[in-house]
Amino acid sequence: MEERKIQKEQPKCNILIDDRKKISISAVEDVDTFDEFGFVAITAAGALEVKGVNLHISKLNIDTGELIVEGEIDSCVFNNSYSSKSGGSLFSRIFK
Repeated sequence: MEERKIQKEQPKCNILIDDRKKISISAVEDVDTFDEFGFVAITAAGALEVKGVNLHISKLNIDTGELIVEGEIDSCVFNNSYSSKSGGSLFSRIFK
């Protein structure tokens, strides 16, 4: 008998920037840092660093992996060598 390994398909990370005023990201696993000038979202595709001005979270659902942030988006970069500078995720620091 042939043995089959069932591999869980990784969710696809999609990014939609609407007129540089809103960014929607899917496959978000965690938010490491966040302030009004930028944030780092840990996604299935790696760490995504977003910079801007007056940024605020409109929607965050870690269960579905959805993150929506509004404000002025200046840059969006995946950083494969990113390591947490804050000593844990945003959620682990909030819910200590």
